[in-house]
Amino acid sequence: MKLGLIETAAVASMLLLAGYAIRRIVTPLERVNMPAPVIGGLIAAVGMLIARILELPTIEFDTSPQQPLMIAFFTSLGFAASVRLLRAGGLQVLVLLALCSVFAVLQNLLGIGIATAFGLNPLFGVITGSVTLTGGPATGLAFAPLFEQAGVTGASTVAITTAMAGIILGSLVGAPLATALIERRGLKTPTVARSSSVIVDVQEASDPQDEGARVLRVLKTIAIFLIAMWLGSWISAAIQRTGLTMPAYIGAMLAASALRNFDDVTGWLKLPHRYIDMAGAVTLSLFLVMAMMTLDLLKLSSLAGPLLVVIAAQLLLVMLAFVWPLYQWMGRDYEAAVISGGFAGFMLGTTANAMAVMRSLVERYGPAPRAFLVAPLVGAFFMDFTNALIITLFLNLLA
Repeated sequence: MKLGLIETAAVASMLLLAGYAIRRIVTPLERVNMPAPVIGGLIAAVGMLIARILELPTIEFDTSPQQPLMIAFFTSLGFAASVRLLRAGGLQVLVLLALCSVFAVLQNLLGIGIATAFGLNPLFGVITGSVTLTGGPATGLAFAPLFEQAGVTGASTVAITTAMAGIILGSLVGAPLATALIERRGLKTPTVARSSSVIVDVQEASDPQDEGARVLRVLKTIAIFLIAMWLGSWISAAIQRTGLTMPAYIGAMLAASALRNFDDVTGWLKLPHRYIDMAGAVTLSLFLVMAMMTLDLLKLSSLAGPLLVVIAAQLLLVMLAFVWPLYQWMGRDYEAAVISGGFAGFMLGTTANAMAVMRSLVERYGPAPRAFLVAPLVGAFFMDFTNALIITLFLNLLA
């Protein structure tokens, strides 16, 4: 049975809501910050797997919305990539960004080594490295078609499986490692929480009360997304003409970042950042659940062994980085330990994992204001740019 665009969107919406409901009911899923779209999409993927095993009729979905939804989400990340924020965050943001970038390269090199040892395509090691661990499920699914074209069989399924394992491990190991570090070294929270003069963002404190003004902000958000995506299509086409292999969203990210930084300097555009963030969250959820619905889980059967080895090795790499150099280079104090816990969260899982790990630490040991500035800026914003460049470099070298 083949479903059209409207039917596919309706099924995706129902699965998305089901994912949120299941996560609320099954508390371990809530505790490890498993994304609701992944949970909902897995329902369909498992159902399709059972149907294939039993040789029952399967459903064919209309996947045409996935590409624009993916580009729209990464466009929202482009609007968050502000040079002003990078500069305002201070030296520690730059240091952590550099450390995470080097670590992303090491993730890929480690994955390549294990893939080669198993006689697999070296790009299998990249997609189980920074693509899905540093990047998360959205980056993994965005790059998967390029890896499929380069010879990695079942790249989408491998990507989402690795990303899910990373999300779970990032939540499980970050807080215990940081707790051991804090207690062993007797680290204390700052006596007075250091107030920061940094303006983390220029988001509106509250929505205007006038209904017409709210509608105008929504329309403005849609317009600037479409403009950035339109400009991005030209940029991506220009990049492709150079012979480089890059995902379709890169141009839109660059265009959105240019518009954001132009607005930071001039204030002419008055970008509605709160609405942009909401639009990014919505498009990410719909993209993920639609991508998950079409996964073929049967393709994992021959890759289970290599996947387990890669994931175990990547976990060990994070633990080693936690011991050195991360804690030392971030200041050797309580806030450095909290940042290290967040690092384990977002370099294995997502920024949501990092925030959950850091919140659990400050609830027990006290506030860490610098950590809550530095880690989200790097994990949520700037690493998406640098990781995309790192992945593209490996893809072009190995494809």
